[in-house]
Parts: sequence; C-alpha cells; structure tokens
Amino acid sequence: MEAILGSANDGLARGHEGGHEFPRLLADIGGTNVRFALEFENGDIGALSIMPIKAYSSLSAAVNAYMSHLQTIAAGVAKVRHAAFAIANSVDGDWLKMTNAAWEFSIEAMRLEFRFETLLIVNDFSALAMAIPRLANRQKLQIGGGLVVPGKPIGLLGAGTGLGVSGLVPADNEWIALETEGGHVDFSPANEREISILRYAWQEYPHVSIERLLSGMGLELIFRALATQAGVTPESINAPEISRRALAAECPLCDEAIEFFCTMLGTVAGNLALTLGAKGGIYIGGGIVPSLGDRFVRSGFRARFEEKGRFSHYLAAIPTYVITADTPTLLGVSAILARYMGARSRQFRC
Repeated sequence: MEAILGSANDGLARGHEGGHEFPRLLADIGGTNVRFALEFENGDIGALSIMPIKAYSSLSAAVNAYMSHLQTIAAGVAKVRHAAFAIANSVDGDWLKMTNAAWEFSIEAMRLEFRFETLLIVNDFSALAMAIPRLANRQKLQIGGGLVVPGKPIGLLGAGTGLGVSGLVPADNEWIALETEGGHVDFSPANEREISILRYAWQEYPHVSIERLLSGMGLELIFRALATQAGVTPESINAPEISRRALAAECPLCDEAIEFFCTMLGTVAGNLALTLGAKGGIYIGGGIVPSLGDRFVRSGFRARFEEKGRFSHYLAAIPTYVITADTPTLLGVSAILARYMGARSRQFRC
C-alpha cells in the first residue's frame, strides 16, 4: 500500500513505506552555504558539514559530495531512506529555482536519484519557525522586556544572504508554520536619514524591498549610502568586514551602518508583531544579528520595535528574542520530517 499525503504542489516527493527509519538526512540550503547533517534514532544530530554553494554546480553534486565524506559514511549515510531539506526559496510544485543561488532541480528527480523513500523540501524560514518551540532557554537571548502569552502567534524574521520572514500560528494543539515572502514587501523609512538612504537605494533598484536593506547586501548598501552622504568615497568592503570593523571600534561609519541596520530591523519586527498579533513573541534568526552579540543588545532595535505611536504599549508587552542556537533550522526541518513520518504511519494503520 502506498501512502499519499498532500497535493501535487505541496513541495513533497513521496515514496513507499519501508526501509530504515534512521539515520535521516537533513539539510539547510541557504543563499551562501548548505549545511548537511544526519539525525539518529536517539534524536541526536551529527555528522554536520557546512559547504559553500558556489563550490558545487548543483544540489545533487553537493549531496553526492556530502554522502561521500568518510565521516558521513562511517555514520551510516548509506542507510538513509528519509530526508528533509530546508531551502531559502519559495516551494511551489516539483521544479525549484533558487532566488539567491544558481541551483535549480526537480524534487522527484532528486528523490529518485538518491533512492530516498521520502524527500521533503520546505521553505527555510518555515523550518526555522518550527524550531522555535524546541529551543531551550540557553538557545535564545531576550532583548528588552515583555512576556510570552501562551498559545498566541509567534513571529520570525532573520537577515543573512536575504531576509526571511515566517511565523507560527496555533491550531488544534499544534503549530502551523507560515511560508511567506515577507522579505520583499516595501521598505518603509522611519525618519529623514532613512528617507535619504531610501533615495540612495532607488538609484540602484526601482523597487526597494526590506530585503534590499536588511541583508548582507543591504548592510553594504547602507554603508555606501552613509559614506556618500558624508562626502566620502565608500570603500568596497563586504558585510562581514563592515561588522568586524564596527565591533572592533575601527570604523565609526561601519558602526553607524550597523546601528541603522538594527533600528530598521526594529521597525520591520514591530510591523510583523502587529500584523500577526504575535503575543507569543518575535524571534530574530539569520546569520547577521546573532554575530553582532552585545552590539545588537545595545542598539536601538528594541526602542524602534516599540515606537508605534498609539500601539507602543501593545508592543512593549511583546518579548523579542535572538536565536543563538548553532543549527536551529536543522532542528525545525527535523520536526517537520518527524510530523510527516508520524502522519504517514497513522495513514498506514487506518
């Protein structure tokens, strides 16, 4: 008997029941790196490998390289029959073409190539959202005040190569993760300086989304805008170097760019909290903010988050957190695969 769950456009390739349950192959496919790992029966996630996307011509080539590692072979990768990949992209139908990377592929062809019985492909921020209920206190850092209201929606956003936006909505004692393209809504400046940055950005882009400013490339754009406005020829430096110089107190302009980045993120986070009614909290993931450490804590993020006029009191009650876990998206994609496997098992018992 074959279990059929979902529809033809649910981003799911299906196979037959049977085979090894563990280890399971997990992946977090970003715009810059892909992280592979194996999940074992005791719940441990190991054999982690971080691989640059540009080093591989395709996702298939990257999977082959990972499965050929001696460490991975020793961990039992040959037994893998079930896999789940989170990807920094919308998932709609069988054919996926990444927005911030050159990879494109068929989900079903991938499943057949590696003889997986199950292959789930899900949006990376939907997966990260599903990790939130699994986070321990040590894996998140609260910024400012506010208290979680149990059973209320949760918001999530995070800046890295792009800007991801998601959320969790409670339903029947479970969480439903939202798959959104919220990073592409219009940027909304909050003051004259931000208006001037927007004007600068318009010289490069006819449509300035929040991702154009709240991402790695966005931090670079903010730096260029501030340098130009200061009458300085901007250096050609990337986002990690801007952050490094700011944290090392080597470059006041870099630090100013970081401050604008953090306060702009506060505006977006506040908007998301109001849109979702996110009394369960707002969580910040991605690669940039966690790397800022105490600089983000000292920034104007939280003040800007609450700066919503008549609804400032509403937002002051909502807690905001930075996700500090090492591989949270893998936790989330594991949860999604476990839920699917459980549902499939119940289907077979019916």
